[in-house]
Amino acid sequence: MRDIAAELEARREAGLYRHRRTIDGPQRPALNADGKPLLSFCSNDYLGLASDSRLTEVAARALTDHGLGGASSHLICGHHRAHHELEKKLAVFTGHEDALFFSTGYMANLGVISAFAGKGDTVFSDALNHASIIDGCRLSRATVRPYPHADTDALASMLADTPGHKLVVTDGVFSMDGDIAPLRELARICKDHNALLMVDDAHGIGVLGEHGRGSLAHLGLSPEEVPLLVGTFGKALGTSGAFCAGSGLHMDYLVQKARTYIYTTAMPPALAVATMKSLDIVQSDDWRRSHLAALVQRFRAEVSAMGYELMPSNTPIQPVLVGSNESALALSRALEEQGLLVTAIRPPTVPAGEARLRVTFSASHSEQDLDRLLDALSNCRPLASTPEIRSFAAV
Repeated sequence: MRDIAAELEARREAGLYRHRRTIDGPQRPALNADGKPLLSFCSNDYLGLASDSRLTEVAARALTDHGLGGASSHLICGHHRAHHELEKKLAVFTGHEDALFFSTGYMANLGVISAFAGKGDTVFSDALNHASIIDGCRLSRATVRPYPHADTDALASMLADTPGHKLVVTDGVFSMDGDIAPLRELARICKDHNALLMVDDAHGIGVLGEHGRGSLAHLGLSPEEVPLLVGTFGKALGTSGAFCAGSGLHMDYLVQKARTYIYTTAMPPALAVATMKSLDIVQSDDWRRSHLAALVQRFRAEVSAMGYELMPSNTPIQPVLVGSNESALALSRALEEQGLLVTAIRPPTVPAGEARLRVTFSASHSEQDLDRLLDALSNCRPLASTPEIRSFAAV
């Protein structure tokens, strides 16, 4: 029998032990965490919509009209008209022919990857892809070939020497580094080598591109160039759930094959109604993206001047590289003592030697909030260490 207690103790000693915080009230920058007021810079609520009154009011009315539970899977009697209308709206929003509503981003990635790749096929996955992509690759039973982060030359070489059906999977915006995948080059390479391309744009939808349409719109890519697009609602859109967009043929195939869609209870219809309202706000409130961009630009300039090591990101995800687990934890604790919540990210979420603070911005942050963060980072500068040389995470 495994010595679970010993494993947990080893995690504590290595600075890898994790614990949960209890949050009271709505998600917003000013949080009450474990009974203590803190200013949060670690949420994925990029547009500040998680507690927007327009969404809560719409959701409340929808609960009265449609009830709470989904009650059944989509293929039994759980596919509500609200789900269907959301899917049609998502297709228009992304420019794809059709879309499918999943319960979570994790379930979307597991379902889509395992539907479009299986035993005898090959999946090519960026070395820094999200855990949900990594797990989807593993569960597909296909041969998995990780390629070095954003290295399109290496990927092209790997595709050239691989026969059979090939699926290439990448994040649109990488969740721990904040950089955007080289999607133009990936689309070209996939076309050249007859590979199917899937992009998980969980951190790009709502934030990037005209009217927040995501990384594909940001880079001017068409649905033909990126046939499979996955996105989530629990980040910039402020609700819950996820989707895959693609051709009608691809979505029909997922209805038949995606186990995480077929064998789970449908999400509450009220969430679909609220998400449709959120899509309207995302497209109309361009000021949110402009404000985000201004916060990020100022943060990068001033934190770099302090001597902190930043990563090449222009998205709301701004990692501050620290290096050791202990130093990252110490810096996070020091910021908390000054009333700021910025969590330390450690292996296996990031490669060994690359522990960091993952600073994330929301359109709900004010310039005064940023002032507080910058002052605190300036006060804590001696706690930061030089990051070690980066290595690629393995799938």
